[in-house]
Amino acid sequence: MKNIQIAPSILSADFAKMGDEVRSLEQNGADVVHVDVMDGVFVNNITFGIKMVEDIRKITTLPLDCHLMIVHPEKYVERFAKAGADIITVHYEACQDNLKEVLALIKSTGVKCGAVINPDTPVEKIADVIPMCDMVLIMSVFPGFGGQKFIVGALDKLREVKAIVQKLGKDIDIEIDGGVTADNVAEIKAAGANVIVAGSTVFKAQDRAEIIKRLKNA
Repeated sequence: MKNIQIAPSILSADFAKMGDEVRSLEQNGADVVHVDVMDGVFVNNITFGIKMVEDIRKITTLPLDCHLMIVHPEKYVERFAKAGADIITVHYEACQDNLKEVLALIKSTGVKCGAVINPDTPVEKIADVIPMCDMVLIMSVFPGFGGQKFIVGALDKLREVKAIVQKLGKDIDIEIDGGVTADNVAEIKAAGANVIVAGSTVFKAQDRAEIIKRLKNA
């Protein structure tokens, strides 16, 4: 079993205090900072971009997991890598037939790469690129906004990806994003996820250290 990593999404942070919010994650036991980049085109919301990654990089040693929910991610990969991303994940739905090339481009910058699928996209759409991935991200909500309810069908996808990864015998992280709570995280981990994105669950908690510990140990 791979180490469980908790990757709180700063989409749920207070943007007016982003520096303090990121420091709080590091102080309270988070393993990764999940950075949801949205362009208002691929998803119906706009968050932040390259400068935010650059500024966060200066204040934390935690890995920055940049989840690009944008059209034409290939145009921005090199800039996100230069800004300090440790891993860049891109959507099958944004790249389609170009996904392999975009993942190769991410790799060429020296940054880890990952493929992402939405709840209505089958795993088979990315099966051929999983061998070149450092991470596979399964969306358990439709991307765009935090605080949504977990889509249970994501569990089957986690199991499917886990089976592929085990067959490959490669060290590939399996990440889940959307609607994760202390109540469903044990089932999510049992299905195969080892990187757990949690936004509002962490940021709205009275005791962030306690909730991060509960998510990790459930």
